[in-house]
Parts: sequence; structure tokens; C-alpha cells
Amino acid sequence: MKKGWKITICVLTAILLIITATFIFRYSLLESLLSKEMKKRNVPGISMTLIENNSIKWSKSYGIIDNESRIPVSTETLFQAASVTKLLVATLALHCVEKGMIDPDKNINDYLTSWKLSDNEFTKEKKVTLRFLLSHRAGLPDTDFSYQEGHRPSLVQILNGKQPAQNKPAQVEHLPGSQWQYSNLGYVVIQLILEDVCQRPISQLMQEIIFDPLQMENSTLIYPLNDEFAKKDEALPHNEKGRAYPADLHPVAVAQGGLITTPEDIAKFLIALMCAYRGESEQIISKEMATAMFHEEISLDPNYFGGIPAGQGLGAFIVQGDEFYILSVGNNAPGSSCWAVCLPQSGQGAVVMTNGCQGFDLSTKIIGAIIILNHWPLPHF
Repeated sequence: MKKGWKITICVLTAILLIITATFIFRYSLLESLLSKEMKKRNVPGISMTLIENNSIKWSKSYGIIDNESRIPVSTETLFQAASVTKLLVATLALHCVEKGMIDPDKNINDYLTSWKLSDNEFTKEKKVTLRFLLSHRAGLPDTDFSYQEGHRPSLVQILNGKQPAQNKPAQVEHLPGSQWQYSNLGYVVIQLILEDVCQRPISQLMQEIIFDPLQMENSTLIYPLNDEFAKKDEALPHNEKGRAYPADLHPVAVAQGGLITTPEDIAKFLIALMCAYRGESEQIISKEMATAMFHEEISLDPNYFGGIPAGQGLGAFIVQGDEFYILSVGNNAPGSSCWAVCLPQSGQGAVVMTNGCQGFDLSTKIIGAIIILNHWPLPHF
């Protein structure tokens, strides 16, 4: 009997070693291919984190922060989150909804005090609401946020499109709620709503409501970086030829893409969202708010995500499958990208951040490889 048990244990141990070796071999192969792809695409640095069972399983980093200093990327190197910032801003807004400070379906002018959205032929029929802003259905244009060098515009000047701001003004271009039109400007409006309602800068609100409770110690909405963060390594963006540029983040308009962070910090945030969705935690929002966030407000053209059918939630993209995915992606010029993906029902996820112009496409492949290697349910095509 004892001999039989020993044989059984030996067999099980051998099987486990084979499975482990296969897993390690696959990831070693992935890392080998990753190194080649980084050189081919002039992507100097990558940092990534994997979530499994609502916990950070591992974090890995590759390459350098810039092609001049040659300092290696670490798991604490700061990257630009780009439009993944919107997912955190949406959560902040829903936190305020939950506290009864904002009704998501009321006219936003009821909450704005330092500026008002001008009425026109479209808003006479239907008003712009927070729900429409969060889901890119407010009818506002997309625009860059350029401004006169050496002259820092206010949020009001940005929204009015007045000097020193050089962007398009926040004017409704079609009937609110009638169609999807991606708008960075819409999230700047959300920034002003939050600041007017709470009477504090959005950077302070984010620190108090999300960063501090989740111990996101490597995250900030303040740029240029203050003394505390300036001591940390920052991954500089690189263009298609691999040339490094200073991070050209807007010092005032930040809600659309101004987050500086790490994959581990974003992973902490995703875990909190997933736990909220399952009713296991209310650190930042409740199950009710997380469910509302992950509700599909409008279906998107499948071509937007390379043929994968997706929908727009409140700040999040939703991809259907045997288990639905929550997806948030960002790409700042000239070369910073971020992918954040999670499966709220099973507590899995991944975050990939790069500092190269072609890093966005490379991150797509990395996320695909992670899905396959970890046997996640495939999205529906």
C-alpha cells in the first residue's frame, strides 16, 4: 500500500513538473519573441502585470526607460497611462454619483458653476448628462489640447477653445445620446464637473478616493512631476524611429489621459473594480455602481477593435465572450501606450505599458498571448 502511494506521488510530481516546465518554456519563448519584437518596432521598454484570482501573480519589466540614459525599466518605473486614465476618472465620477452629489441623468449645467455648456439646436431637444459624457455620447468633438508655449490655459479657456488654448471648443455637434463619438474633450468637462461639485482639484480627489485607499503609491495626475515623483524613473515616449521625447502631458486638462503610474498600480485598481462588481468590496464603489459601469450603453462598430464586437460602458469598453471582458486602452503621442484588461467574474486580468510609438500594436499581441497561455475564455467574434 505504501509503495503504491509512493508511485502515485512520483507520477503526480512528474506530471506537475512537466506542466510547470511547459508553462515556463512557453513564457520563455514569449519573452524571446518579445525581445525581437521590441527591437523590430523600436519599443525601448515594456512593463506588465498579470492578475490571477484577484491577486497580482507577477510583474515583469523589459528594456530601458530611454535610448539616451539606458536605465533599465523596473516594475516601479513610471509610464503614461494615456486614455486608461478615463477608467479611473469614470470610477471617481460614479463614486460621487453614489454619494448623491451628482445625478448621472441630469443636465450637467445643474452642477457646473465656473462654466456652462452652451445650448444650441441639439441641446434644446436633449441635454448633455454625465452618463452621455462617460459613454462618449454627448456629441462633443475630439481634439488635441495644444496651447501657446509658455502660457498655461485654464480649464475654462480650454473648454471655450480660447487663447492661450488652441483646441476646439466644447460645443455639441449632434443630438446627445444619439450616437457614439469618442471625445477626450468630454472627459475634460467631467473633470470640471467633479472639481466644481467637490471644490477640489481632480488630482486631490483621485488621491483621496482611489490612490490612497488602494495604496497606489506610484500614481499621480500632477505633471510636471512633483519632488516626490521626480525621484522615480520615468519612461520617456519614443517615436517610430526610437527617438526619445520629453513627456508632453497637459498641465491642466488631465482627465482624458494625464495619469502617470505603473502596471502594478493599475492592477490594484482593476482588482478593486472586480471585487466591487462581485459584491466583495466597496473600497471605491459599490456593486451597484460597478454593475452600472459595466453595463453596455451602446454597441460599437466591430472595426474599432479589429473585428471584435464591443460595447461602451460608463468609462469602460465591454467585450463579450463566454465571460465578458472589461477593456481600457490608451495611446499618447509620440509613443506611450497602455492596455488594461480584466474578467470581473473570475478575477483575472493584465496590464501592459510601453514607451514606444509601435508599443500599442505590440501590447495587443502580448495581451493575446496572455489570454491563450492562461486559457482565458476567448472573446466572441
